[in-house]
Amino acid sequence: MEQKGVKNNHQLTLVHREKLTIDGVTNVGSYDPTALLLETTAGVLLIKGENLHLTLLNLEQGKIGLTGEINALTYSNESLSQRSKGLLGKIFK
Repeated sequence: MEQKGVKNNHQLTLVHREKLTIDGVTNVGSYDPTALLLETTAGVLLIKGENLHLTLLNLEQGKIGLTGEINALTYSNESLSQRSKGLLGKIFK
């Protein structure tokens, strides 16, 4: 799961539920102002909130920064490809 230049270290820093920085990001699945889906070295991370805005995106270094109202952080052991197959399966049932 590790990409070239991405360290295996995963770390989150959340300040006042308004500013989040993440290390160890390997891929971005989707993004909109209410949700951000990321693949990290610790699994898939879903961030939910309001008025989410990316302030930093550097996948070569595995870093992401965002601001907004952060309401939930949820991890999954599925990969992004497994998660999207599950979503498409639900849509086309």
